[in-house]
Amino acid sequence: MIAELGHFALILAFITALMQMVIPLVGAHKRWPGWMAFAEPAANVQFLLTAFAFGALMYAFVTSDFSLSLVVANSHSAKPMLYKITGVWGNHEGSMLLWVLIVTLFGAMAQWFGHGLPPTLKARILAVQSAIGAAFFAFILFTSNPFLRMDVVPFDGRGLNPLLQDPGLAFHPPFLYVGYVGLSMAFSFAVAALIEGRIDAAWGRWVRPWTLAAWMFLTVGIGLGSWWAYYELGWGGFWFWDPVENASFMPWLIAAALLHSSIVVEKRESLKSWTILLAIIAFGFSLVGAFITRSGIITSVHAFATDPERGVFLLLILAVFVGGALTLYAARASAMQAKGVFSFVSRESALVLNNILLAVSAFVVFVGTIWPLISEMAFDRKLSVGAPFFDQAFTPFMVVLGIVLPIGAMLPWKRARLGRVLKQLIPAIVFSLAVGALLWAMESEKTALGPVGLMLGAWLVSGAAIDLLTRTGRGGAGRLGRLARLPRADWGKAVAHAGLGVTIAGISGLLAWEAEDIRVVQTGESFDLAGYTITLDNVATVPGPNYTSTMADVTLSQDGKKISTLHPEKRVYPVAGMPTTEAAIDIGFLRDVYVVIGDPQENGGWAMRAYYKPLANWIWGGAILMAFGGLLSLSDRRYRVAAGARKTVAQGVPAE
Repeated sequence: MIAELGHFALILAFITALMQMVIPLVGAHKRWPGWMAFAEPAANVQFLLTAFAFGALMYAFVTSDFSLSLVVANSHSAKPMLYKITGVWGNHEGSMLLWVLIVTLFGAMAQWFGHGLPPTLKARILAVQSAIGAAFFAFILFTSNPFLRMDVVPFDGRGLNPLLQDPGLAFHPPFLYVGYVGLSMAFSFAVAALIEGRIDAAWGRWVRPWTLAAWMFLTVGIGLGSWWAYYELGWGGFWFWDPVENASFMPWLIAAALLHSSIVVEKRESLKSWTILLAIIAFGFSLVGAFITRSGIITSVHAFATDPERGVFLLLILAVFVGGALTLYAARASAMQAKGVFSFVSRESALVLNNILLAVSAFVVFVGTIWPLISEMAFDRKLSVGAPFFDQAFTPFMVVLGIVLPIGAMLPWKRARLGRVLKQLIPAIVFSLAVGALLWAMESEKTALGPVGLMLGAWLVSGAAIDLLTRTGRGGAGRLGRLARLPRADWGKAVAHAGLGVTIAGISGLLAWEAEDIRVVQTGESFDLAGYTITLDNVATVPGPNYTSTMADVTLSQDGKKISTLHPEKRVYPVAGMPTTEAAIDIGFLRDVYVVIGDPQENGGWAMRAYYKPLANWIWGGAILMAFGGLLSLSDRRYRVAAGARKTVAQGVPAE
């Protein structure tokens, strides 16, 4: 009965979304306050109905209601409770219900926190957001109903994919979806502004918090996915340039560009058309990600579904929203004339360069992702585009971005003197060069990747620190006090830029200096790796909650002193009939030692893989810093939607 109520709630939410899509738009066009005000309660009702439907599906998973086909396919009575809950979104239908729940949540939040928005703009934003929700409600109800009943109820379910039964991946999809769907708000703001014919500084201030929130959650989601791939898949890597990984990375890059360009709209009323275009493209890439993971057009370990019918439906959604928005964009070109002028050397120019680098790098990733598909369709040739292409084509843009970021962050608006800024950054230049020279001198193989990467990371971190210090004045006893009183947005920018530096340093150090050893090891045998001694003490069969584990006891020591005991596993899940590899990692600040147990060998030994991974955790530590920087900026009252908005609206002048 609860499942039927959940299904009925989805239908009611769909009807509400259709009404909210039309009535406020008509009201805004006619200037009818009552019709415009309809959007506010409708947004709340739509969210509550969707939340009830999602809760009904979660209840079915938690109680192991095997009368639902979705629960049968993705759960099992012996599964731990955490994975019963995460099984709700560990499949296509449930993940789409989570997607539309977040769409309606953002719509409701725009109603809750958008009190300073002009009534007509607010009504149009909520209508566009509701149109997105209506499209996905239709997608769920017509192609992906999560509440379908079984004709014959089985005794138990088939269980969740064992690869998804992990805490890291349990929380990865919700964070990623909040980022994906958060970009729908930037899209709704852009389309609503185009309909209204008004893009000004106030609009730039309003759209920025939503973009910042989406970028922040995308950062956490991508970081969690990378971390999961690192320790769960047993291959020792952190990024494979898989199509689905790229599908989340492309909107992250465009969102970063949008975040920076919206600053120029807010401060200088320039880059209006470019910022609107980025808002459309950012959400377009989110829809592309949904299409890639659910259409079956590209094979990936992360894919949810391989149904061509669903792929066509998603392609239609992509075409309608992105194509319609671009058509409206072309029609409203006259409403996006820039007002502010600036010199070649200025913060505006630096932000333009920042946007070009981010946009082109996203385009490179996009081409590499879809080129195998284009090659097969157009030339009847099957090929793959792997890490070498992305490393060579993508990395140069990130290197240039890293070089210019500290300089651009310190340039004044409108007109600047490059020499003055470089003089302030002399300590950062000296520090980063010293780091690079020291690492180069310490290296035995004399590869440039490590020293250059860490030098770039040191440049970003020290540049961010100097940027903060220069905002406190020339010094004196009160400098620390002034530093503590700086706006949170300034701190957020510095922390996020420093986090990027830490991630770049971690990636460079790991790729340059990692060591690998693959061998057959007898019980009691030891071998050396990068100054550490690894000993296989024992291998035993250990029962788990819903799996059987072959678990090894491995001693890690250095110079005869024991450091830790590691327990790598190879698990077999009887219900799914699928094995998984569980790496054991001794985590350190400067390095990881990573051990994987393989299959038994004919001579009685065991296949083992061991890796020495320097600075591995800096990759995810930098991601945490970037996300924390976004949170600091988001907490700055100047960038909340309602803060100071009324005054800005009153003084704003429509774009001509």
